[in-house]
Amino acid sequence: MRKSPRRTGVGVFAAALFVTTALAGSAQAHDGVSATDGAIDNAAATHGHDQHGGSGGHLPATQKNVRLVSKLKLSNVVEGKIADVGVFKGYAYLASWGGVGCDNTGVHVVDIRKPSLPKEVGFIPAPAGSAPGEGIQTVHISTPSFNGDILVSNNEICGDTGVGGMNIYDVSDPTKPKTLAEGIGDFTLGGETTEIARQIHSVFAWDAGRKAYAVIVDNEEGTDVDIMDITDPTKPLLVAEYDLDETFPQILQAAPENLTEVFLHDMVVKNIRGRQVMLASYWDAGYVALDVTDPKNIKYIGDTDFTNPDPEGAQRGRTVVPEGNGHEAEFTLDNRYVIGADEDFGPYALSARNLDDDTAVTAGQGIPLETGETLTGGTTYAGLACNGGPAVPAGDPAAVDIAVVERGTCTFTEKVANVEAAGGYDAVLVFNRTGADACDAQSGMTVEGTVPTFGVAPRSQGFAAFDQPYSNEDCLAGTGPATLPVAIGTKGDRLTFSSYFDGWGYAHLYLNKSGKMTELDTYAIPEGQDPAYASGFGDLTVHEVAASGVRPDLAYFAYYAGGFRVTKVKNDKLVEVGRFIDEGGNNFWGVQTFTSHGKEYVAASDRDFGLYIFEYTGH
Repeated sequence: MRKSPRRTGVGVFAAALFVTTALAGSAQAHDGVSATDGAIDNAAATHGHDQHGGSGGHLPATQKNVRLVSKLKLSNVVEGKIADVGVFKGYAYLASWGGVGCDNTGVHVVDIRKPSLPKEVGFIPAPAGSAPGEGIQTVHISTPSFNGDILVSNNEICGDTGVGGMNIYDVSDPTKPKTLAEGIGDFTLGGETTEIARQIHSVFAWDAGRKAYAVIVDNEEGTDVDIMDITDPTKPLLVAEYDLDETFPQILQAAPENLTEVFLHDMVVKNIRGRQVMLASYWDAGYVALDVTDPKNIKYIGDTDFTNPDPEGAQRGRTVVPEGNGHEAEFTLDNRYVIGADEDFGPYALSARNLDDDTAVTAGQGIPLETGETLTGGTTYAGLACNGGPAVPAGDPAAVDIAVVERGTCTFTEKVANVEAAGGYDAVLVFNRTGADACDAQSGMTVEGTVPTFGVAPRSQGFAAFDQPYSNEDCLAGTGPATLPVAIGTKGDRLTFSSYFDGWGYAHLYLNKSGKMTELDTYAIPEGQDPAYASGFGDLTVHEVAASGVRPDLAYFAYYAGGFRVTKVKNDKLVEVGRFIDEGGNNFWGVQTFTSHGKEYVAASDRDFGLYIFEYTGH
């Protein structure tokens, strides 16, 4: 029986998120409104929990059909600080992310008009206490109110004075940027006005003739697709909000049951045959194509499902469910294909069962098991396990004992701390509370502690562990029991939890068409699907894809510690044709193509270093 200490940290995005809403454990509107207890049901919480990791180690240096044109270490760089990159008219813009503290956040400006000699020429500071990350883009807009180049960036809160929303800067002269608007977005939450705009995870702007728009990822609400009118970029206006799975329920897939985190993560907008088409990366709902020509009346075009069982696992003899995690995607140059990047930092997934009932327990890992570990034991009902409430009884030190805790009233971290203080427990299972956004819904969690912690499981599974009847209809209506109707300390069913390898995140190739898009192929680096590389080699998940701007068959990937990768579409397959990992390893986040003197180059942002510029030299 293992009692070794362990912990998992809560990212700064998630920690900041939890200061903006009502009391912990209170019922919130369905899917996406920020919780205060550590539940993961939106972009900010998910990113604070497990994204943009940084496990040590790296793969060996390698190079094939890729020329390193140049690299530039940016000023004031600390490990993990550099985020996304955008390129426009001979300048690269790299986000300085608040992933480690909240100092020096903003956007580095680099002159790359001579790709072989990049030169840092400026820094645009973010609003105090805020940090950009995924949303860095520059575009030219020409409207009756403004004619010039604008840089848009996102704000996620990393300090006490932080603001949310988007920022707009005039970068017509990149060496002399001018602030047009900062901290502008959605100033409502749960129907109430807020002092600061909602945090946003990404932003994408486009020129639509006499109008210009930007779409932002609202981190904190179910209506997470917010469209701003930026025709006058000094006075942006929120004109529409959408919850895509409510507006277009066909984007959801019935199975497998683990695809429960449904929210907007990133998006692009492209003019395709006269229509403004948004490609929204909607996490566990996949990739969604929408006609946003009229932002107040968007129309469904098509979407993707995740193939079950997972195709990369199936190629290697594993039968595992798809992870989901639709992170970022682009159309190919000819719009024939959609290439999507699924980000997954957890190469091990959880299998759990109620042994007495022979039923599945559907919970994620807040504090994970050791890789490949199995834990089996009896259960003890520990109530809410909050400070000031009924005490958690001591567990059985002579056996494997799992504390079953009800969500509500306090944070998951507080619950785990009280279970640990009681002593004698080897694990914690949290099951859902009552409320329109809870009951039999499942969600992930951010939590700190020293024992494996699983959750948030559907409420019915918590009741089943103690052989109690349950009605989800009554729970949703508020007429069911407020807490599990057994005494604290009651012994329940035996449960088993196992950690199994399901691989790092990878890329998908879809045929772009109306309705359900056909998945044609997937692409993963070999190490990302090999359990021998599950730890000690850095994060081996894909992060972003950039479609070539000159060839319809090429795509470039930022693959974290997997390096910079190039694929070609051959006979509806994604085939790797180029790669680069530097001596000492890389940690690539962003990737963006640009042309200079008739050649296509690729800018990539290394989280620990700065800017790399590549040229694909293959055919």
